[in-house]
Amino acid sequence: MRLLDNFKQPRKLQRRFVSLALDDLIEKGLIRPVAERVELLAQRPSILTAWLHLTNACNLRCAYCYIYKTPSKMELTRGKQAVDAVFRSAIAQGFSGIKLKYAGGEPTLNFELVLTLHCYAQELANKNELSLDGVLLSNGVGLTDRMIEDLQNYGIRLMVSLDGLDDFHDGQLPFINGKGSFTKVMDSLDKLAKYSLVPSISITVSSLNLQGLPTLVELLLARQLPFSINFFRDNNCTQTFGDLAFQEAEIISAMRAAFTAIERNLPPYSLLGSLLDRTRLDSPHNRTCGVGNSYLVIDQHGAVAKCHMQIEQTITDVDTADPLALINTDSIGIQNLPVTEKEGCRDCTWRYYCAGGCPALTYRATGRYDVKSPNCNIYKALFPDLIRLEGLRLLKYGSEFNPQPHESDCACDDCACG
Repeated sequence: MRLLDNFKQPRKLQRRFVSLALDDLIEKGLIRPVAERVELLAQRPSILTAWLHLTNACNLRCAYCYIYKTPSKMELTRGKQAVDAVFRSAIAQGFSGIKLKYAGGEPTLNFELVLTLHCYAQELANKNELSLDGVLLSNGVGLTDRMIEDLQNYGIRLMVSLDGLDDFHDGQLPFINGKGSFTKVMDSLDKLAKYSLVPSISITVSSLNLQGLPTLVELLLARQLPFSINFFRDNNCTQTFGDLAFQEAEIISAMRAAFTAIERNLPPYSLLGSLLDRTRLDSPHNRTCGVGNSYLVIDQHGAVAKCHMQIEQTITDVDTADPLALINTDSIGIQNLPVTEKEGCRDCTWRYYCAGGCPALTYRATGRYDVKSPNCNIYKALFPDLIRLEGLRLLKYGSEFNPQPHESDCACDDCACG
């Protein structure tokens, strides 16, 4: 602000003044030299993430789900072997922490295993001086009071799927008998609020619920629930629900309507990494996700795959000394290439913020991994809107935390972005 204030009245740039200002911005980490950014992009994440597929069973039949449902579930012995394998790879490859995603199917149908494995993982984390983060990925329809208390006691975070209000949700996430699940999910959210457990909400957007997106985000903001918006990805299991794909113009319009709803009730946390599918504007990155680099997917039998959307395409199993090493070197399955190796991305202004999009989606649409995402035009159209939205948010909370800038400097390190 001091730098900008010098130009309230037009004045010529002075070389020494500009140099000192740039040095100050670099020192504070607000800007980075290009060489340093390139080096940062080449670094692998410090956290190894593992998807533990605890059961193939589910009480819903979601329109966009990629899992062929069966009663098969992970047993305790195999579960512990899976956790052991994750830690072996983390230690062998120098990761500083582990993130476990307890998933399915619907993992609450094998909930006791969630608690047992997380407790076991915590023991291994303490022994090996690694950080541990656990998150349960649930449809939310079967959460009991005891489950919520256990999640709190074990320090396991919760993500719940909610795709709209009333019919907009029910059309995508029905029960096996075809009845809607919206009422059950809302009951669970009320129950979670009673226990002061704040879940994050996962929204999947398809042609079925586009029009309901603005009212959904209004509800979530009113309840102060963090959320992320993800685009539908076609897969072999979706045909029974008809065409879930959307046209570029209609999703751009729906997303802008959602952004308008957010603008009316801006949250105190950053939105740059959660509102636009697999893109992240909060930090530059060279790959869209951790597939083939810092990510393991372990099915209920202990087989290891590269991506949860291709969980049936296994590479090795948990009996291998270092499963991640085989995942990293596999050249047959899904390839998560750096964005600089993708045609149509190399010279794009936004390349380090979308990283070329989901490789599984791109391959299904084009038969190639080395080209830009089929969602490219959507991302490019919405990036400026998202930056504007974040700017408005920063202005709102910046003025709230420091309404009279000339009286004192704000001493809070996290006032703007949480």
